[in-house]
Amino acid sequence: KRLASALGNSTFLLTYGDGVANVDLKALLQFHRRHGKLATVTAVRPPARFGRLEFAGDQVQCFAEKSQLSEGWINGGFFVLEPDVIEFIRGDETKWECEPLERLARDGQLMAYKHHDFWQCMDTIREKNYLEKLWRDGDAPWKVWDDPPVLRIDSRRAA
Repeated sequence: KRLASALGNSTFLLTYGDGVANVDLKALLQFHRRHGKLATVTAVRPPARFGRLEFAGDQVQCFAEKSQLSEGWINGGFFVLEPDVIEFIRGDETKWECEPLERLARDGQLMAYKHHDFWQCMDTIREKNYLEKLWRDGDAPWKVWDDPPVLRIDSRRAA
């Protein structure tokens, strides 16, 4: 709510910062502009944390080790918002995930952009270690930018 004056009348993007993804921000923004609602949330399928078992009585029919869930979507933490969403926030005590998002959904003003690619939260040390390993190995799917060129100065010439 305190940012209202800085936002003006501009559409803006919001993220929590506790997860990474390779969301196509241009496509997300285009989706948001096409539907004309106040808010868009990026929906993702969470990675499974445990193996899955299927039974017939007590007999295991299927044993499947961890894979991404094929059903169910969760809040991926990337939003495109119109300035009027500020009116859904009472003040500093308001929890964005509760009252504002629930009311936007109830009022038909919340749309979901379904992201089908990489998304990973970082809520535990295990997730932190996993993401750091991907980064160190040069296999970070969320790194969608090009590194700027490195300026190298020849110290012999600089003297």
